[in-house]
Amino acid sequence: MAFGIYLHVPFCSVRCGYCDFNTYTADDLGGPDVLGASRATYIDAALGELSLVPERTVDTVFVGGGTPTQLPSADLVRFLRAVDNRLGLAPGAEVTTEANPDSVTPQSLAELREGGFTRISFGMQSARPHVLAMLERTHDPERVPQAVAWAREAGFEQVSLDLIYGSPTETIEDWRHTVTAALEMRPNHISAYALIVEDGTAFARKVRRGEVVMPDDDETADKYLLADDLMSAAGLSWYELSNWALDEAAQCRHNIGYWNGGQWWGVGPGAHSFVDGERWWNVKHPGAYAQRLMTGESPRMDGERPDAAARHLEDVMLRIRLAEGIETELLGDAGHLVDAGWLTPVGDRMVLTRTGRLMADRVVLEAVQGLD
Repeated sequence: MAFGIYLHVPFCSVRCGYCDFNTYTADDLGGPDVLGASRATYIDAALGELSLVPERTVDTVFVGGGTPTQLPSADLVRFLRAVDNRLGLAPGAEVTTEANPDSVTPQSLAELREGGFTRISFGMQSARPHVLAMLERTHDPERVPQAVAWAREAGFEQVSLDLIYGSPTETIEDWRHTVTAALEMRPNHISAYALIVEDGTAFARKVRRGEVVMPDDDETADKYLLADDLMSAAGLSWYELSNWALDEAAQCRHNIGYWNGGQWWGVGPGAHSFVDGERWWNVKHPGAYAQRLMTGESPRMDGERPDAAARHLEDVMLRIRLAEGIETELLGDAGHLVDAGWLTPVGDRMVLTRTGRLMADRVVLEAVQGLD
């Protein structure tokens, strides 16, 4: 079974209003320069947790955040080398980092590629300045093709772009322009996610006060279908609800491991892990995380060991999202979902139809209920 290492880098230059990830700006952290609570010393704390990982070969490494490229490339490479030295990277291991277009340079990208990173995912989000402004993203849209070109020049064969659709200020033509602009850069992979109003965020407060109005479900569905049409025409196929790839080699193997019930160890504050049937998560604040490791204490905050029934339900909820579908026998009575045109039998499996992808949350709910 595949085993992955996830490194959470909790730093951002600004906090986007829609984001509910465990991230911090310099102002958020404040106070004295505590080990692990600053960019300069963070990797030292992360290496402390890495020493706790039991020996096993690592198939994938994914560095996410936050903005991983807020850290020096040398620090990310140092972490990767420690993974290889302590645990061992499998031959052909996939090593990904997320990046903001305005947080990389030709030099930093060359250092990452030379240091062993094989894949990079840029947070493009939109090609329209007014949409980026609504999302509180700081980069200039013109920086994205420049960053992609630099990544190619550095030797990255696998380049991905992350997009967000459904902003209150985004028209269908804005979205068409964004997807078209992304495809013109010829990435191997594109992720496109609908904007979600997460409780407790600044964006949610604006929606609640009526300062911004979210688009209706029909408009959001139209944007998904448009993206699917444009990407399919460009040769990218969907392999998971929100992910399209040029070919199998371009698919994100690390995330496929999550969706297929693989195992991973999450390093960093707030990171989640799932190893040998146990799930746990770390304390959230970088300072508290580092202090625990400094005193020889585990950074874990809490955990659980899901029983067989819970694992089965999770398996259905995740694997049904994949283009390869899920074994029919794992769904219980799904006949009504086939009759509705949301699932289609393919051999001994059930696969979401295009309409079913739009109704995925409901399909999952009803498929899970069918197991009762």
